[in-house]
Amino acid sequence: MATPHRTRPDQLTVEVVELIGEVVVRYHADYEEAAAGHALTGAQAKLLSLLSLGPLPMRKLARQLKCEPSNVTGIVDRLESRGLVERRPDPADRRVKVAAATDEGVRVAHDLREGLHFAREPLAALSAEERGTLRDLLRRMLDG
Repeated sequence: MATPHRTRPDQLTVEVVELIGEVVVRYHADYEEAAAGHALTGAQAKLLSLLSLGPLPMRKLARQLKCEPSNVTGIVDRLESRGLVERRPDPADRRVKVAAATDEGVRVAHDLREGLHFAREPLAALSAEERGTLRDLLRRMLDG
């Protein structure tokens, strides 16, 4: 079966994709640095950040982190040993366990967000209107 002929992206599209890639690289580097400041790995910091928004079942955490449930179990174990996360019965189904950030975990997640320089500094150069436009364009890209 023949594959359809695909046109090459134009130079502007290539440049936009490269810039998005550079933003992602810088964001991840900043996130890893902020996590290390709390003696966390990037994966631990991301999981803690998700849980700071509310308790989640382990399977849902695995889906959101795009990893195996067994990996999430190990991450939760390490965060639990530090008092940042706890396991609780799911109020909707007591047979299911959810992971939840402790008060200390929520505080650390907040500190992590505050410690992300890249997330603040480059955006500070944009006006509120420009940041709103960028947000809207990124949402359109992700929804499309």
